[in-house]
Amino acid sequence: METTEIREFIEGAIAENKVMLFMKGTPEQPACGFSMRTAGALNALGVQYAALDILPDPRIKQELAAVSGWPTSPQLFVDGELVGGCDIVLEMYESGELADRLGVDPADDDDDTSVAPISDGPVAQGPIPLENRLD
Repeated sequence: METTEIREFIEGAIAENKVMLFMKGTPEQPACGFSMRTAGALNALGVQYAALDILPDPRIKQELAAVSGWPTSPQLFVDGELVGGCDIVLEMYESGELADRLGVDPADDDDDTSVAPISDGPVAQGPIPLENRLD
């Protein structure tokens, strides 16, 4: 796949999904703690979101950074706009701002996305599969 095709796929994923998470690994098997905590915050809020593993091809991360202007991952987009990475998402989660942005009720105070695995307990919506056609 050409670099322009990768960029177009990324831009399309952002445009087609209300909540789009680019992460290392998958929500079911995150490959880093930052990705685990970011997906965990979304899961705790029970929102439906698409997720894409950026690890299979280094060009994915490179093109994502070019599209977003943000060099690190994970990256969360809501309504086509970059929200930020793990630290920003967790701050927004803790303050209730993320729930407001997503139009959902805040999570219970006893939810702890910093240490809880994302697979604990039922998830109202959770991640939706996004076919990685970038290989």
